[in-house]
Amino acid sequence: LARKPAPRPVAQQVVSHQVVSHASGDDVHAETLNRADDVRPDGFSAVLETSNHISESRNGDEHGNIHGNYGWISPEGEHIQITYVADENGYQPSGAHLPTPPPIPVEIQRALEWIAAHPPAPETHGHH
Repeated sequence: LARKPAPRPVAQQVVSHQVVSHASGDDVHAETLNRADDVRPDGFSAVLETSNHISESRNGDEHGNIHGNYGWISPEGEHIQITYVADENGYQPSGAHLPTPPPIPVEIQRALEWIAAHPPAPETHGHH
């Protein structure tokens, strides 16, 4: 008996549809305009630029710290640019299109400062 192939999971079908529906003519036929990679004992640098306005540039050092940026043109025609640092403090992106957290309320900031200035006394364990 011949077996029919298993149907693809619905999630994959949806994802595939989304990718196809958002691809523009420029994206499908994008070409690499500029690419340069340089790996050295003290770090690396890499640059990428495509014909559909995607760009990336990054530099890393021998300690694993990376500084870079990347950008693209949104479907609405806006130039999106993200700058980042990735180091011992994690990935830290910045850019005009990224949401910013609300400021810490003054009362909470004062409480945090008070707690930092008044650490708890060490616990003592007596024998009974």
